[in-house]
Amino acid sequence: MLLPAVPHLETALKGPLLNIEKKLLANKAVIESWFRCQFRNTPAPFYASVDLRNAGFKLAPVDTNLFPAGFNNLHPDLRPLAIKAVQNGIERHCPITDGVLIIPENHTRNLYYLENLCTLAGLITDAGYAVRIGSLNPEIQTATNIDLPSGRPLTLEPIVRSGNRVGVDQFFPCAVLLNNDLASGIPDCLQGIEQVLLPPPSLGWHSRTKSAHFTHYRNVAQEFAEMIDCDPWFFDPLFSTSVGVDFKEGVGIDKLINECEKLLVDIQTAYDAHGIEHKPYLIVKADAGTYGMGVMSIQDPQALAALNKNARKKMTSGKEGLSTEKVIIQEGVYTFETVSDAVAEPVVYMIDHAVIGGFYRVHTGKTATDNLNAVGMHFEPLAFADACIQPDARLNPDAAPNRFYAYGVVARLALIAAARELHDTQNLSE
Repeated sequence: MLLPAVPHLETALKGPLLNIEKKLLANKAVIESWFRCQFRNTPAPFYASVDLRNAGFKLAPVDTNLFPAGFNNLHPDLRPLAIKAVQNGIERHCPITDGVLIIPENHTRNLYYLENLCTLAGLITDAGYAVRIGSLNPEIQTATNIDLPSGRPLTLEPIVRSGNRVGVDQFFPCAVLLNNDLASGIPDCLQGIEQVLLPPPSLGWHSRTKSAHFTHYRNVAQEFAEMIDCDPWFFDPLFSTSVGVDFKEGVGIDKLINECEKLLVDIQTAYDAHGIEHKPYLIVKADAGTYGMGVMSIQDPQALAALNKNARKKMTSGKEGLSTEKVIIQEGVYTFETVSDAVAEPVVYMIDHAVIGGFYRVHTGKTATDNLNAVGMHFEPLAFADACIQPDARLNPDAAPNRFYAYGVVARLALIAAARELHDTQNLSE
């Protein structure tokens, strides 16, 4: 199979990232052993996707989603690997089950999301499990057949509860897969059930925060950097938080501006230390939630005091109308990768602890400092060479399999952080 071409990277073959890639190649055996040990100590959540940004001088995660959609955007060449990962994950979490109930988001009119759902159900079916989809959407009162643009059929059924189990019409398997991030909280029908929920509802956005995740990630990055003898800043975005922010009423903005200015000083110090000539910038976003909502890129914190009505509205509301009161202020990571002259960022998908592929999120209307998870984006699936785990030391560190290996390493660092989040929530519930 021909290796996919790596989209043009302006700083390729020069700059700090190339040296980091060399370190990763030189330490592959040690790194893979370390990953195995980490996932033995803190098993990974069932699945995850990680958004990365590649600045040439820095490769870092900017978001980790534990209820990922977008499986329909993955390259079909790696489907066998995904099926094997599904088998391993289900057997580890719920070895007695013969079936899986999927609980999706309520996006019944979002055909892209439904294509994702169909692909996910197909992976589980091909792994050898019976699969049905039980919807929480009150509009789904009977079995509803949907014809997708791909030509594949999809059936949504109303979820029902029987005793301490949930299911659909005589189907109440031991394993329930959540493809719903529970931003509005845990529904009554999922309270106190005896089935295995993957991932646990405690990881939903009603209680999970990005700042807690990146606190864990910082510790993981530090441990990893010490092992391979490098500065963790090369793959760890600096961040801080601000609480009590109300963009609509203008409350807490002065405090937010002050936090932004302090973080910019820290980033500039790191840039100076590493000889980075670009201008630092920040990403301000809701500390909980996904779908690219409530996200703003800024270089001048004072601009926060002069937001227009539309900008304030965008920052005020998140998914399902939830308000933004706490924000994470994150070091902006430039993306200098392009696909057909459009800015792009890699997104890596994992099931259990295995990388199963990914794609580039591409946006023709955005710049290297913008959030690309926005209306107008499209996806370029990549057949990640040997699923990001088989670099080739005979090739240049910037060659496709080696660049993808770097993606896989950093994504798995974020997965370890998520595993530690899961460990924390399980300890709290005991």
